[in-house]
Amino acid sequence: MENKPKITIVKIGGNIIDNEQLLSDFLNDFSELKEAKILIHGGGKTATEIAEKLNLKPLFSNGRRITDKAMLDVTVMTYSGLLNKQIVAQLQALKTNAIGFSGADGNVILSEKRKNSEVDFGFVGDVISVNKELISMLLLQNITPVFSAITHDGNGQLLNTNADTIASEIAISLSNAFDVNLIYCFEKKGVLSNSEDEASVIEEINFEKYSILKEQKIIHSGMLPKLENCFKSLSNGVQNILIGNQNVLKNSTIHTKIKL
Repeated sequence: MENKPKITIVKIGGNIIDNEQLLSDFLNDFSELKEAKILIHGGGKTATEIAEKLNLKPLFSNGRRITDKAMLDVTVMTYSGLLNKQIVAQLQALKTNAIGFSGADGNVILSEKRKNSEVDFGFVGDVISVNKELISMLLLQNITPVFSAITHDGNGQLLNTNADTIASEIAISLSNAFDVNLIYCFEKKGVLSNSEDEASVIEEINFEKYSILKEQKIIHSGMLPKLENCFKSLSNGVQNILIGNQNVLKNSTIHTKIKL
């Protein structure tokens, strides 16, 4: 069987984006990856800070942001504008030729407004499809796509979309053509068995172990959606998934490996 080209797809969390030094360290390591690569980023605290300056009160339900019309404007400006272009500019300085995208650009990520939810999350999108042909074409030109967490519905409406899910859906869409290494990078060293103890990294989790830890409420509730995305990705052709901190691209660091 022919060996597929390798690709590394990394999603970085808000707490790394919020910290100039952590982001700089991460982007240095990311730029040194020789294989094809894609970066997906969330928004961090910046959207909340800008909203507060505009006297908008951010709304949350169980830790998940509710996106009304005014908040959508702020998230689009912050994620697809300010943060996306800052990251792209830093990658250019590191000699990585990056282009920033929202899901609307090149019709690259199509979503629909969330349905059948007990809570109305407003202008929040769930991914329907990924334009893998366009992404593959960019990768062949040695371009590194950088995706913000904004998608569109094909009818002119932008939607705020979970960045972990975007990373998973892009990884799945490319898994036929590439050997995909999917990495979730945030401020912790990995999945912790005790959220108060940074040293309690679970170095390997399969679905059976995850189910037990979930039932025992050992895994922090905020980690559950990320792990659900991981298992969905592995079940749909993604070869390798890691969760770790900004040093996760260094092979020697402690992290969590996800297995089926």
